[in-house]
Amino acid sequence: MENSDNKKEHYGLLTTTTMIIGIVIGSGIFFKSDDVLLSTGGNVWLGVLVFCIGALSIIFGSLTIAELSIRTKKNGGIVGYYEEFISTKAASAFGWFQTFVYYPTINAVISWVAGIYILSLFDPNATLEAQVLLGFVIFTFIYGINVISYKLGGYIQNLSTIIKLLPLILIATVGLFWSKSAPAIPTDVLLKTNVDVEFKWLAALAPIAYSFDGWIVATSISNEVKNPKRNMPLALIIGPIVVLSVYLLYFLGLNNILGSEYIMSTGNAAVNIVGELLFGQYGTTILMMFIIIAILGVINGISLGSIRMPQALASKNMLPNSEKIAKIHPKYEVSLHSGVISYIITVIWMILHYLTQKSNILNGRDVSEISIVFSYTCYVILYIKVIGMKKEKIIESYFKGIICPILAILGSSIILLGGIVSNPFYVTCFIVFCALVCLAGFSYNNHNGQAIRK
Repeated sequence: MENSDNKKEHYGLLTTTTMIIGIVIGSGIFFKSDDVLLSTGGNVWLGVLVFCIGALSIIFGSLTIAELSIRTKKNGGIVGYYEEFISTKAASAFGWFQTFVYYPTINAVISWVAGIYILSLFDPNATLEAQVLLGFVIFTFIYGINVISYKLGGYIQNLSTIIKLLPLILIATVGLFWSKSAPAIPTDVLLKTNVDVEFKWLAALAPIAYSFDGWIVATSISNEVKNPKRNMPLALIIGPIVVLSVYLLYFLGLNNILGSEYIMSTGNAAVNIVGELLFGQYGTTILMMFIIIAILGVINGISLGSIRMPQALASKNMLPNSEKIAKIHPKYEVSLHSGVISYIITVIWMILHYLTQKSNILNGRDVSEISIVFSYTCYVILYIKVIGMKKEKIIESYFKGIICPILAILGSSIILLGGIVSNPFYVTCFIVFCALVCLAGFSYNNHNGQAIRK
């Protein structure tokens, strides 16, 4: 019961593209430059190479997925691609993972991060409880907006993406033409000079890969995109290229203004100095406001996609009470039951996130990181399918059918390897948990399918 007759095409190419850009570009890019430079020993051009390699997972992944998006009318984004090209059981398994783990963990953690940055403007010593509570209020408000008005949610996505790009483009533009000498490193800061790190720069690939995540969320609204066979592939191509371009220009501009040694030595504080140089004494606060807007844009995009996931699964009879969940409200043009389910799951993960941070059982990490690693591992199945479609001559282009999926698989492998190396025990446990959620979705679909046949 696809229930597609109740669907309407709400979003154009602009909103679909800004959703990709808006989700991928969060706060991370503002604070990644020092990590990249430390891993590359201060070698800026090696840092550029790291960004380019890290982008393999998003650019070639999106080019590969685009080949599937133009060949299906199934809803649910990646879940629809699994259903069309792999199997219904596999679609149910991955759909359960996205609905119950991927979307809600990312939304909970990003909302918490938004709470941290907002409170830093007023109370730098705010407690974890205050940060989590504010994060809860933020995603509750954004969920409400996207349920009540899909148009307003789309407008917010477009506006927040434009606003978050402004400081990045400004720093990139000013930086590329910056002629003044780099500022002096504060005397109370430990000087970190350029060194030869040999192959240790590979350590920067995993965190960079995380900064490119989120592009896949846009596929969740594919059945609500106007002229999807044209606009979805274009968005999946334009969005990632814009992200990589902005990242590289920002990285080069920042280094030209401050110098690699200053950035490595001052760490995350380097971005504050740039704020002061560009905007004066209130520069740090102004730049922080842009960063907060960037994070809110991520939450809006994740929420926009997350709200639709239970409905997408229910339209395929992959959840209990599917008929009720799949029903689209005639006024709001989304499933209210789907929105409530998505919201409740996010609240549960926010509580779990609070408990893990309070007890520090994850050693400074958070509940969203490994869901990202696991999701990229699942994409590999689709990448391999595209290669198979090239061999079957369904896809004619050698570049799109062989080169793109192979490079996408390489990008996913880098993320998986980086995640395992970072914390073998925790990552293994969480991957097992994600696999069990997939198994639950697989088993439900298998049992439900047998019941229907009987």
